[in-house]
Amino acid sequence: MNGPTPAWAYERPEVHPHDPRWAVRARVESERLTELLGPWLVDGVEHIGSTAVAGLAAKPIIDLMASVGDLNLVVDQASELLAADGWCLIPPELDCRPWRRFFVKPDASKRRRKAHLHLVRAGDPQWAEMVRFRDALRRDGQLAQRYVELKRRLAQQHGDDREAYTAGKTEFVENVLRRLSIPELDDRQGSRLRF
Repeated sequence: MNGPTPAWAYERPEVHPHDPRWAVRARVESERLTELLGPWLVDGVEHIGSTAVAGLAAKPIIDLMASVGDLNLVVDQASELLAADGWCLIPPELDCRPWRRFFVKPDASKRRRKAHLHLVRAGDPQWAEMVRFRDALRRDGQLAQRYVELKRRLAQQHGDDREAYTAGKTEFVENVLRRLSIPELDDRQGSRLRF
């Protein structure tokens, strides 16, 4: 991100009704990323986030996560390939999440985001946690509905502050992951966890 701050950096979070085309877009982007990042991929590319949950309202931004061996090596060696495909690297010092390297793919207008790419080091606990949270939403419709209601409230409260919107979801996500980590919950409640 050189030069002036792009318009998509200030895009307001807006929760849209579920769109089945999100899964198609995710598959296309995932296949393209697998092609571009092939030499560096370890555990492949996963569609994560709310757009990966059928029926769930979400911001219409496809979140993809790619597992790689060395974050900085991939950024050094693959950034030009990703940039040619429309991906913009968010410098780590702006992203403030040292466990990942983050890219945004804006739409043709350059005013809205259409996809996010989270490069995550293979074996990092963040990989498993993001997949576990997505899968918990897929399994439990009531949990997914509570998450949508939270996101709608946060979008209204923090429409001008994406970071505050994201931070507002953190406690919910952490509580879900904490419950998933307690084995006796699974024993007491059978195979379907309730939150």
